[in-house]
Amino acid sequence: MAVEEIWWKEGIVYQIYPRSFKDTSGNGIGDLRGIIEKLDYISSLGVDIIWLNPIYDSPNDDNGYDIRDYRKIMSEFGTMEDFDELLAGMKSRNLRLVMDLVVNHCSDEHKWFQESRKSRENPYRDYFHWWPAEKGTPPKRWSYFDVEENAWQYDEKTDAYYLHYFAVKQPDLKWENPKVRQEVYDMMHFWFKKGVDGFRMDVIPFISKDTTYPEIDAQEPHEFISYYANGPKVHEYLNELNREVISKYDAFTVGEGPGIAREDALDFVHEDRKEMDMFFHFDLMSLDRAPGEVFKMRQGGWKLTEFKKIFNDWDTAFAKAGWGSLFLANHDFPRSVSRWGNDSPEHWHNSATLLQTFLLTMRGTPYFYQGDEIGMTNVKFTDIEDYRDINTINRYETVKQRGGDLNAFMESEQHAARENARTPMQWDDTINAGFTNSEPWIKLNPDYKDGVNVKSQEKDKYSILNYFRKITELRKKNKVLVYGDYHCIYPEHDKVYAYTRTLEAERFLILLNFSDEIERFTLPVNITYNRKIKLISNDKILDDKTFKEFALRPWQAVVYKLEH
Repeated sequence: MAVEEIWWKEGIVYQIYPRSFKDTSGNGIGDLRGIIEKLDYISSLGVDIIWLNPIYDSPNDDNGYDIRDYRKIMSEFGTMEDFDELLAGMKSRNLRLVMDLVVNHCSDEHKWFQESRKSRENPYRDYFHWWPAEKGTPPKRWSYFDVEENAWQYDEKTDAYYLHYFAVKQPDLKWENPKVRQEVYDMMHFWFKKGVDGFRMDVIPFISKDTTYPEIDAQEPHEFISYYANGPKVHEYLNELNREVISKYDAFTVGEGPGIAREDALDFVHEDRKEMDMFFHFDLMSLDRAPGEVFKMRQGGWKLTEFKKIFNDWDTAFAKAGWGSLFLANHDFPRSVSRWGNDSPEHWHNSATLLQTFLLTMRGTPYFYQGDEIGMTNVKFTDIEDYRDINTINRYETVKQRGGDLNAFMESEQHAARENARTPMQWDDTINAGFTNSEPWIKLNPDYKDGVNVKSQEKDKYSILNYFRKITELRKKNKVLVYGDYHCIYPEHDKVYAYTRTLEAERFLILLNFSDEIERFTLPVNITYNRKIKLISNDKILDDKTFKEFALRPWQAVVYKLEH
């Protein structure tokens, strides 16, 4: 079956975390005018779509994911006039905008919740999930970011508990109430009418709850997450959202999909279902985490064979229907080059460019996080005072209250913390990396002085930044890299990730050496061709003169076109 060609499949997404992108007001916090200032730079990267993390009015308990007013811009970021100017500037550069849709929960300072907690008879009471205290302690639900890991919070005024799957200041909205759904749809229309092109839908599988709140057979966090993602009406709500809003525009949606199992993937994104266009699965994000843990690193690291299997399995899931997303990092996870590559000075350049090559030569829509294009690395804070993230701060307190090993916790956070991705964008090697002329809201990674910045890399034609521009151009010029069939070569090879992309008569070969050593690699006999043409490489080729044998430098990435 021919795959339908469409802009959001061919697009390359660049994610911006506004708080850490560029400060123009001098308050140490990134803002919308900072993004406006850098639109020419963003356009020069060869990306097509900007995904903007939340910019709505918020008390910032969870850095904007606790929304107080969905139709107002956070004052720290600017004004609605700034937003309109930003959107116009993007449109003039043929850049599309995807905004964050955070509607599983809102802030406890939102007027809906302020009203809801006033009395049990308030008209907004049923906008949220309440459990009356006279019924006893509510059934166990696990919570992200809560010190007690308890998703029920007692509210004395009405002698009841409210549900919050996330922080205590993020009460869950009750989608079972049609008025809530209509409020969400009206808000989405507001932004679409302004000209936005789509939404990244935060933890969207969690919106449907069983409002009898039964006891559930779950002990570990991942068991609760799987339960949360399979609410009784999740498909009904997603279909309604598509019908009432998304289908009215030339738009696309990508859902954050924790808990969605691979065998259920097409229930969410099959074209005939008319729910979402794609979603972010979490199999890769769990690969280096301890069993049953969401945030704690596992001992012994990860294996390339495991890495390959995840991508192979998910490619198979979307081989005949639906469409996949490709990402290695975002605002919730560590830096990709530190996590999946090798950020030592010796291997930093090659591993960063290898990972760029990987995302841009696989099937699916690639998502890059700000700074990936210059190889930004984990900051690895050692002092809890340096953290600003509620996730790390509250889990530190949990470990402390339970008499746990705080040193082990801090060691794990150096590799696992969300803060690794949230340090400011590194524009140059001047004070504060050109991000701000005052004290930044969070400390910078000091490696901005050592070439991990835009200005230094602009001058170097072999830099990570300029390689990124070349590899985005390669993808744009070759639809085989977007729509072509994917075939993994030697899935059990533990050092080299090799695969082909094939579209009609065109075939590309991609070789990626995920190791610190020179690797000799021989293609299997069933890969036949008369000539190979090197299209791009992140290092000098050691040896590819022999017909099917290659010598790959550490973390080398090479893309060939195979001709018959």
